[in-house]
Amino acid sequence: MDVSGGNGQPRSGSDEPAGHPEVPAPPSPGPGSPDPGREPEHDAHGTGDTTPEQPPQAPRPVPEDHHDGGTPGGDPAHDHRSLAHSGTGTGAGTGTGTGSGKGGPPQPPAEPGGGILMGRPFGVPVYVAPSWFLVAALITWVFGGQLDQVLPELGAARYLVSLFFAVAFYASVLVHELAHTVAALRFKLPVRRIQLQFFGGVSEIEKEAETPGREFVLAFVGPLLSLILAGLFYLALKPVQPGTVPGVLLAGLMISNLIVAIFNLLPGLPLDGGRMLRAVVWKITGKPMTGTVAAAWVGRALALSVLIGLPLLNHSRFFGGDADLGSMDTITDALLAAILAAIIWTGAGNSLRMARLREHLPELSARTLTRRAVPVETDTPLSEALRRANAAGARALVVVDPDGTPLSLVRESAIVGVPEHRRPWVAVSGLAQDITDGMRVSAELSGEELLDTLRAAPATEYLVVEETGEIYGVLSAADVERAFVKAMARPT
Repeated sequence: MDVSGGNGQPRSGSDEPAGHPEVPAPPSPGPGSPDPGREPEHDAHGTGDTTPEQPPQAPRPVPEDHHDGGTPGGDPAHDHRSLAHSGTGTGAGTGTGTGSGKGGPPQPPAEPGGGILMGRPFGVPVYVAPSWFLVAALITWVFGGQLDQVLPELGAARYLVSLFFAVAFYASVLVHELAHTVAALRFKLPVRRIQLQFFGGVSEIEKEAETPGREFVLAFVGPLLSLILAGLFYLALKPVQPGTVPGVLLAGLMISNLIVAIFNLLPGLPLDGGRMLRAVVWKITGKPMTGTVAAAWVGRALALSVLIGLPLLNHSRFFGGDADLGSMDTITDALLAAILAAIIWTGAGNSLRMARLREHLPELSARTLTRRAVPVETDTPLSEALRRANAAGARALVVVDPDGTPLSLVRESAIVGVPEHRRPWVAVSGLAQDITDGMRVSAELSGEELLDTLRAAPATEYLVVEETGEIYGVLSAADVERAFVKAMARPT
């Protein structure tokens, strides 16, 4: 297998080898590069209770990379450092704060606990988060107090009825989320899970809809199912005698599903109406990012409206409220409005970050980020291998057999750890990692496909090959990490 370019020099992502000085004394070994936050991989559709969009894909905000080494996004061969100074310490200092110290491609944040697994409808796991029990207890207490006024003869049994209402309401929320899930599966979009949690539910859809039409349908089916449920409960209420337990339960479920549908149709992210607005703007402009920005800012305006307007609305004469702004009800309304506004505002911000990530992901190209490499045989002294690398303007070493077939990749961290006076006596084979199938990546990979390939086989270096099998160079996970962080830090 050919391990050099046509002119006898090793191949790299650039045709112009950069001049590198002779290898100076190595610095002290640096720590491994931390795992940065992965891009969020899923879209979440909150119910009327405004669960924020999750990365995950909720993606964790990625800070700016203040490291001044390397040139991710361009040919790493043009980085004015010698191979000995480009060890694993280059990936450190990105500031993501989630490092494992092992190096490797950008990793997803640890998936939060899903809660209690309730089942797998359509093959998608459904979890009930611990926060749901807090909300269920609150609904039971509040609804039980209202039942005491409507059906005082129930006594303490009213709380059992209230608990049944809480469970039935969240069953309706689950139907809302299943509508999103079925539509996603119909469009061949993978769904990671459904989670019922504080203030609603969320369907974690791992990929974005390919067209604005599908995006619109995917968002609309949830509120549509909630409206259908409200209508079914209304029809079921018709033959039931008012003032009875079934009548009160059916009326409560009808009203709650109607509220879920209407609230979700409000045109601001992360609500379903916001995703519908995004789809419309996307269709008109042809730019999904424009749709996301528009719907996100409408979502932020909606959050401010909820924060200010909901307490005033609850105490307006339209609802028969009083003007006692110091009452406990007023404080409760203000707290509820603040929580809802915070959830909507945060969800809108998450949507913007996810869209920015998707827009910049194609910039992560294996061909662009690949380092120039030189082939060396197993018994080559490290000092001689570094001399050849510096002379060729390379920053990677590939150990090959006498026929030129690649066997292993010399680890940068191992190079940095060898004192200069010992390098003439250390063979490169003792510092190399065997090349497994997962460590061979195509030079044509880019974006999310590249990240998924690297995550499937975590390593610090990868052998990059052309479609013909010819070696193109070596891809360092630290370079991918820095390029990922810089892409996220750039404004859209």
